[in-house]
Amino acid sequence: MNQILDANSPIATIFGGSGFVGRYVVRRLVRRGWRVRVAVRNPNEALFLKTYGEVGQVEVFKCSIFDQEALALCIAGSKLVINAVAGLLNETSKKMFEKYYIDGPELIAKQCSKFEVEKLIHISSVGVDSHVGSMYSSSKAKGEVRITEQFSNVAIVRASLIFGHEDKFFNRYASLAAYSLAIPLIGEHTKFQPVYVDDVAQAVEKIAIKKNLKGVFELGGPEILTFKELIKKMLIVIRRKRLILSIPFQIANIMASGFEVVNKITLGVSPIPFTKDNVEQLKLDNVINEGEYSFKDLNIKPQNIDTIIPLYLYSYRPHGQYNEVTKSANEIN
Repeated sequence: MNQILDANSPIATIFGGSGFVGRYVVRRLVRRGWRVRVAVRNPNEALFLKTYGEVGQVEVFKCSIFDQEALALCIAGSKLVINAVAGLLNETSKKMFEKYYIDGPELIAKQCSKFEVEKLIHISSVGVDSHVGSMYSSSKAKGEVRITEQFSNVAIVRASLIFGHEDKFFNRYASLAAYSLAIPLIGEHTKFQPVYVDDVAQAVEKIAIKKNLKGVFELGGPEILTFKELIKKMLIVIRRKRLILSIPFQIANIMASGFEVVNKITLGVSPIPFTKDNVEQLKLDNVINEGEYSFKDLNIKPQNIDTIIPLYLYSYRPHGQYNEVTKSANEIN
């Protein structure tokens, strides 16, 4: 039930609020009665968030986390700040990883300290480690350290593979299965603990309203599945039979090197299906550490993928949303 909005309603600033996870967090905070500032690089892409609340409850700010003036304008007066800036897909530059995952979060934390924000929630990923070969994982881990050095009341939310209507995992592979007879997989035995995006948003909401709740929270769903098992579940939902091709890590690295070279030669015109860093990430299991806080500590029961993915993957079935109607008609005939 939505809470009443008034002049004393607390203000929350969300960086990356129009992203996959951010939009769900915005919706939950709005229902909780918060006034929400959404800080994004492209305001036009975030205007839809204004419909989540009452008139004026959601404000959209044009802001780069590397612009100190804009950053200060977004954070000043906020009780809560959430960093939900989306991950870098298929990035190859170490400098870019460090810029967005180390320098950016540190700048946000400094401003939170300056303006005496009550709490900072930083959304990260399960499996981050500063000692692994993946630039993504190592820079994420270093970024978490920088944040805690600059601001004390921090909650770090690490999530495993996040799925939901707008995800780029199941939707991507379902789209591939719709026109390809085979699905290539790198790291078919790598384990994941897929978690529903709104369960992550609910966790952020609960952490936000409890002032003294801080530390590291690792969020994973009720099932631990291999990459191959996830794809098999997806194929069952979209009712397609496809050959699953396992690509060894060594071959994948060679392929990724080729994609990156061609991308540079074409000045970025040629897309990169996957990078060498993606391959490094897929060598590591993406499962929560039992030593950290989890959904259990927040009294949240995470939802199973079997109950969620059919709600949005039906469009990839041979006859889309009319699959059941077509099936019934064929049975009658």
